[in-house]
Amino acid sequence: MVEIGPLRADEAERCAELEQVLFPGDSPWPASSFTPERHTRFFAARDTAADGGLVGYAGIGLLGNSFFPEAEVLTIGVDPEFQGRGVGYALLRTLLEVADARGGPVFLEVRTDNDTARTLYERNGFATVGLRRNYYRPSGADAYTMKRESRGSEPQ
Repeated sequence: MVEIGPLRADEAERCAELEQVLFPGDSPWPASSFTPERHTRFFAARDTAADGGLVGYAGIGLLGNSFFPEAEVLTIGVDPEFQGRGVGYALLRTLLEVADARGGPVFLEVRTDNDTARTLYERNGFATVGLRRNYYRPSGADAYTMKRESRGSEPQ
């Protein structure tokens, strides 16, 4: 079983290790990138059946302001041994709950050749709204920009 909760500082190194495995040709994030800031939130998926170790992570940026809020899915990564078990879905749902509580649309970029991720996003209300050529570096892979319309609290 996997449990989702806030990412702890001592888990940043594990996130960076998974980045190396998952995104080797596209400038994997270092551990320092997983430090929450004023407008970012990071979450961890932990395997409760074993030792509670981190098997996935996700981050969201809360942008805009109270009148025009928006959010951006910054990253989602799942240990290859745990892929296909709903971990990515659970992490995405957590990010969307945070975004919906604030209101506004949610954006993200996804590699054009990542059909698994794109399907997950489409099933959760995202639609392709643009194409960014050579978005990922250094590989030069293209990315789709995707958007999910607001489903949360709207300012009054």
